[in-house]
Formats: sequence, C-alpha cells, structure tokens
Amino acid sequence: MKVTVVGAGNVGATCADVLAYREIANEVVLVDIKEGFAEGKALDIWQKAPINLYDTRTVGVTNDYSKTAGSDVVVITSGLPRKPGMTRDDLISTNAGIVQSVTENIVKHSPDAIIIVVSNPLDVMTYAAHITSKLPRTRVMGMAGILDTARYRAFLAEALNVSPKDIQAVLMGGHGDTMVPLPRYTTVGGIPVTELIDEETLNAIVDRTKNGGGELVKLMGTSAWYAPGSAAAQMVEAIVRDQRRVFPVCVKLEGEYGIDGVYLGVPVILGKNGIEKIIELQLNEDEKQLLETSRGHVKEVMDALDNINAAKA
Repeated sequence: MKVTVVGAGNVGATCADVLAYREIANEVVLVDIKEGFAEGKALDIWQKAPINLYDTRTVGVTNDYSKTAGSDVVVITSGLPRKPGMTRDDLISTNAGIVQSVTENIVKHSPDAIIIVVSNPLDVMTYAAHITSKLPRTRVMGMAGILDTARYRAFLAEALNVSPKDIQAVLMGGHGDTMVPLPRYTTVGGIPVTELIDEETLNAIVDRTKNGGGELVKLMGTSAWYAPGSAAAQMVEAIVRDQRRVFPVCVKLEGEYGIDGVYLGVPVILGKNGIEKIIELQLNEDEKQLLETSRGHVKEVMDALDNINAAKA
C-alpha cells in the first residue's frame, strides 16, 4: 500500500510519522512546495525506523507528483495555518486555490485514490477537493470529526479522572464553533455520560470542545498538529486495513438528515472503499436545530467559495 501526504508542515509530518511508526503502509510519500523540506522530514522519519523498529519507507519530494503515482490514499494538509485573530473562513480564498491545485495533481497521477482533506476551513476545503476531483463522494472526505471527538473525550477523561480509552462519543456538523457534540450518544465504559457528570460541567466541556482549535491557537500562536495529524492517520488506517471503523467524517450529504448538497461531519463506516455507509441517527428536535445552524454556517462559506470561483472565471 502507498500513501501520500501533501504538505510536510507540522500536521502532514505528524501524519506521515504515525503512518510509518504504525506500519500502516509500505511507502509514505511526503510532498511540499518548499525545496528540500519534505525530503528532510521524510529522511528524519526514516532514520528513526531502526530505533522504533518499523519498515515503512518514507520518501520526500518537492512538488513532484509523479512520485506519488499509484497512491491508495492521499491526505491533503496543504494551506496556511490559522494565526491569532484569524477565523477559519478568512483562509478560504488562498487555501481553496491550493487545495484545488493539489487535487488536480493527485487525480492525474492516482485516479483510484481515496482523498482525505485536513486543510482549513475543513468543510469547504472538502467541497473544493470534491468538485475538483469529480470523484464519488465516498472517496473524498474531510478529517475533523475524529479530532473534535478526541478533544471532547480527552476533556471528559480529565474531568472524570478515567482513561480516555473507555470514552466513546459522537459529534456532528461543521468543524468549528457550530459543531454539534451529542452528549446523548456519549458513554464511559458503556455508561451514559449524563449519569457520571453534572449538566453544568458537561456543558462547559462541550463549549471547550467547540473552541478547542482556538484555545490552542491562543496558547501556541498557530494551529494544533499532533492530534490532527494522528486523526488523519487513523482514517488512513481504517481505509488501508479495511477496518470498517465508525467515525464522524465530513462528507457531502445527499438527503441524509434532510440536508442536500452541504458538506458536514456525520457518523460513517470507513473501510477499503472509503465511506462504506453513512449512518443516520434519530436526532431529537434540539439536536436537529443545532445541526441546521451548523449547516447554514457551512453553506454560507460554500457560497463564498462559489462566488470566488465565479469571479475568477
């Protein structure tokens, strides 16, 4: 199996490192536009193989997509990171151009690849990659739900003083302030979380999850990378090993949840063909309203991208 990671910055390099360390693919190709950058990151990861005992070969290239030919899965992390005071939506014009260019090169050399988008603003960059690739929606998806759910679970584990391994949760909607955590579907070792934590504390954790990315930007001056890179690698693993894992993933909805033509995070089964199935939960009225709010926000940014593309045409 061959996996390409486009963008050798912090997120991309972390993703490649996790893929290599866990031997998820035979070869991992890192691509970047900065001369020698991907080559250096890939070489560093490869030199770690005798220490951490893995066989995955890591190769770096500067803007040469011919070396990515035949990739089974491609992860796109390219684009500008958020800076303090910058919203995800501020990134749309520049990052859409980057993602669209990258996608064209990917499809040219790996027409059978499954594409995972990590670039921000996530939901709209998934839209940009999908319309550019012209691939089925099951093969172009966005990574956000796994990251957001991981943050939610980590905060809960901290508050409850339990292992994060025992916490399962579902989170839906857009990536950002309008995401929709679902406490009703959150369990700790099979026990509903509402039986273990008071409502005020749970609501505070939900709010912290919604602003999880912004919290890290304020602390570090840039976006997170360990958790996002690891989350993307987990998606790659589910596909490459046909694990049929149930994950929240950003995908174009075509009538599911009463929504059509908008890219939102929903629970899916992830396997060798990409999105094997979209799971429709029976949401209550409050949850439906939160999802509708998230849908409206994402649709606004999708419309902004459409206007930018129309202006360029």
